[in-house]
Amino acid sequence: MNAPIPILPWAPDAPTPQVEAFLRRPAFDDRAEAAAAKTLADIRARGLEAVLDACRAFDQADLAPGEIRVSEAELDAADAACDAAVKEAVAQAVARVEAFAQAGLRPDWSMPTPNGGRLGERFHPMDRVGVYIPGGTAPLASTAIMTVVLAKAAGVPEIVACTPARGGKAVAAPLLHALRAAGATEVYRVGGIQSIGMMAYGAGIRPVQLIAGPGNAYVTAAKRQVYGAVAIDQVAGPSEICVLADAAGNAKWVAADLLSQAEHGSGLEKSLLVTDSPAFAEAVRAQVLAQLETRGRRDIILRMLGNGGMLLAVVPDLRAGVALCNRFAAEHLELQVADAEALLPQITCAGAVFVGYWTPESAGDFVAGPSHVLPTGGAARMFSGLTAETFRRRSSFVAFSQADLAETRRTIETFGRLEGLDGHAYAATARFE
Repeated sequence: MNAPIPILPWAPDAPTPQVEAFLRRPAFDDRAEAAAAKTLADIRARGLEAVLDACRAFDQADLAPGEIRVSEAELDAADAACDAAVKEAVAQAVARVEAFAQAGLRPDWSMPTPNGGRLGERFHPMDRVGVYIPGGTAPLASTAIMTVVLAKAAGVPEIVACTPARGGKAVAAPLLHALRAAGATEVYRVGGIQSIGMMAYGAGIRPVQLIAGPGNAYVTAAKRQVYGAVAIDQVAGPSEICVLADAAGNAKWVAADLLSQAEHGSGLEKSLLVTDSPAFAEAVRAQVLAQLETRGRRDIILRMLGNGGMLLAVVPDLRAGVALCNRFAAEHLELQVADAEALLPQITCAGAVFVGYWTPESAGDFVAGPSHVLPTGGAARMFSGLTAETFRRRSSFVAFSQADLAETRRTIETFGRLEGLDGHAYAATARFE
């Protein structure tokens, strides 16, 4: 294999330039931004006709207007085509993700004011949302669960799902089965930029209020550009993993985990090992090379490695390792160390943390409970992963008593005066005249 897997030192007071370069991941792709702007403008101008043209151009899917929606008969056929193992896996994942989503929902709450009134917040599900399910290199049935189940748990009555049909009109049966089991109310065989425009602008369907879910650089650019017409969950790009490991770890396990995120298909994925043991880094590199020979998506992984997507960093101690992990702000962070629980409170920037030797990141991808839709490219410094709360609106409320208003009247009048808003001030004053 010609693709390098460098082992490099790093310390907070002596940062290696190559490691620093690895930490920098561009948030946006200029080509994707331009393509999204052009396609979205066409959809705004021509509606569903532009969506169908984009499906032909980008996905080689020649669809008539009446064919974009997956029918109930097709969903029935997909259910019948799935074997018992697939159905059992989907059912278990749905149950676990739903339980976690329900547990994380915030209840309505209120607190008393000093003079008999109330303040608080109320939460309401959105009316109609859209989720995007990638399907370019693999039918991501797990993503159907990790998005749709959360919307359903939030109480959203209309959940629109879009996923591409490649080279025809078919969508993989396991993906359709997962969408139905998760609770999608409408499924469309439309992918890419055109699906985002269709959902946001109501091209051939009723528009949604929010679009959630991961996608490639083009989907990500489209989501960013429709923000304002609809809400979006986050901007998520190529997958990435960081593993913090010590010499007590298992090199075979760590190598397997690093390779797991390299097989998604964009070639821009990132896999970072952070360890305080040079010997362990060498052992992991040897395991990566050995395991690569048996991986079914070897060519995809080699493309990622050729793009410099894997790096093994050796730090002076685990404290420095934590600092590097927080700098990287990974989508997925594994703590493969002897006392992982002790380090967990020190991790402040990560989309999701996988604690201990027996928690591979793939458990989070498929079944653990939290959604695998997470911020990438260092965005975990300012964004969080998808939750059921994403699909709800929050309204605060204020219920003052007369005594509450009397107590705060002078403050209202003062702010109105200093900000030049005499009408604001008089709205309080008038009630006591």
